[in-house]
Amino acid sequence: MNYYHLSILVHRQAIRYGKRTALKYRNPYEKKWKNISWRKFSENVMKTAWAMAETGVNEGDRIAVYSQNMPQYLFTDFASYANRCVSVPIYATSSPAQVEYIINDANVELLFAGEQFQYNNAFKVQQKAPSVLKKIIVFDNKVKFHPEDKTSVYFDDFIASGENSNTEVLVRVRIKSRQDDDVACIIYTSGTTGEPKGVVIPHSCFLQVFRIHDMRLPMTSNKDVSMNFLPLAHIFERAWTCYALHKGMTIAINQDAKEIQKSIRQIKPTIMCSVPRFWEKVYAGVHEKISDSKGFMKWLYTNAVKTGKRYNLDYKNNGIRAPFGTRVKFFLYNNTVFHILKMVVGIQNGNIFPCAGAPLSDSINEFLQSVNIPVIVGYGLTETCATVSFYPEEGFVIGSIGKVMPEVDVKIDPLNNEILVKGKTVTGGYYNKPEETAKAFTEDGYFRTGDAGRLEGNVLYMTERIKDLFKTANGKYIAPQAIETKVGEDKFIDMIAVIADGRKFVSALIVPDYGALTDYADTHGIQYDRVDDLFSNVDILRMLDGRIELLQANFAPYEKIKKYRLLAEPFTIAGGELTNTLKIKRKFVAGKYMDIIDKMYRE
Repeated sequence: MNYYHLSILVHRQAIRYGKRTALKYRNPYEKKWKNISWRKFSENVMKTAWAMAETGVNEGDRIAVYSQNMPQYLFTDFASYANRCVSVPIYATSSPAQVEYIINDANVELLFAGEQFQYNNAFKVQQKAPSVLKKIIVFDNKVKFHPEDKTSVYFDDFIASGENSNTEVLVRVRIKSRQDDDVACIIYTSGTTGEPKGVVIPHSCFLQVFRIHDMRLPMTSNKDVSMNFLPLAHIFERAWTCYALHKGMTIAINQDAKEIQKSIRQIKPTIMCSVPRFWEKVYAGVHEKISDSKGFMKWLYTNAVKTGKRYNLDYKNNGIRAPFGTRVKFFLYNNTVFHILKMVVGIQNGNIFPCAGAPLSDSINEFLQSVNIPVIVGYGLTETCATVSFYPEEGFVIGSIGKVMPEVDVKIDPLNNEILVKGKTVTGGYYNKPEETAKAFTEDGYFRTGDAGRLEGNVLYMTERIKDLFKTANGKYIAPQAIETKVGEDKFIDMIAVIADGRKFVSALIVPDYGALTDYADTHGIQYDRVDDLFSNVDILRMLDGRIELLQANFAPYEKIKKYRLLAEPFTIAGGELTNTLKIKRKFVAGKYMDIIDKMYRE
């Protein structure tokens, strides 16, 4: 297998695959899926690269992309690599303040914006710092420019300028002078525990990602169709997309996150990276269907899941041939019940579905494996260019975060059980932050992940986020993520934030699933005018109390939620409660809801 530098990857694949489809995207205005061949992909990357050179970018310049996932995003990234420039992805949901911080910290002069929201924010930033951010290129031709904007251009006009320039030779020289230790991208962390830090990732990290994933993923090939669902600003999706292109897969780009369920059913991908939230929604829907079934159908669903568990987890996963009767039953269920279930979601062609970014509940994971949905749980960080460990095809352990990747060295700090990582996929440090870089590494060169865990042979377990640990007023340490993951399984709970730091006991703020709550009220004859009328209803609270208590059965008494409050508004990125990667900003939540929290403890 050839391992191509990102500056030449698309072009080498274009020579190999020619007219085969490299990218699929749904035109937001025509509402149709369209194909881009490898050859066309390569041509668009080169046109973009020539246009960049025409604007005067130099090797090493930082070029920001502030956009939803779309084909132009990839054209721009790979054009940056061709010019030996550094890609700086910015989440499409970022606020003007977040964009301004990154622009100033990375000294970005050229920014590519996706749609109206991103353009508006980028223009505000440019007005404040015109000497830094000199030009904005906009992907969406429907965006309306500010009347005072004299420098921004549309992407189509931008690449046309490249076609008519004399920069082809310059770009070719830059490509030939590429080095493996050139910086490919600077990805900014979400800043849940402080100021965002720019993680510097060289091309050598991606080349190593290709090598070690080839060792562990022999089941993937150029026949796979990978749904590009998570933001390309997220290292998980970015590294995977680069790997998928290395394998020659077709990438189906989902531009609007709200359209993902429709996109999956239309494309029927064989692979899709996701965070646990997606699978929690799938589980809740299926589990509710089973719970609401009666008589023979309820028995059928229950027996199918039981059979799937025996076949996949008790036998196949342990390398044991299942008994004849179990094999026959599994074959029947896999081609009927499980197939129908997967067709509803659009994942009937599933090969593997990598899942990371947060803990996936063991119960949900076990269920998904039982109904033959090939979810692969993994673990990684921006600083490790994503994957540190993930489930092998067989022999994975539910409750673990998989086997450590080949050529990745992991050990556990004996002082605080912190997971330490060393290898060729690990960053060299943070941009413009030498002190933060020094703190992030041990004296012998291991990266400090900030996660506590344990290692059993080559199988890695994560126990808690060290920085997230709460210490109660009684001196007990609480791992909020573990509680949130378990209690969040309930179909009536959409989001949950555990409160405990410095408090006498554990409490929680809960965003209920408003639809599930009103359905329950309607079914049980509970009167209400507005959904928040139900938040103080005795019957509703008694029902939730019982369900929450049952889910906490395996927690120690001091870890259990003693009180909670239901919230009328969900946690959002715009509201400030969530980061761009949908992690809870605990300090912000504690401050915003201080009155509600304090009242719980006064009572």
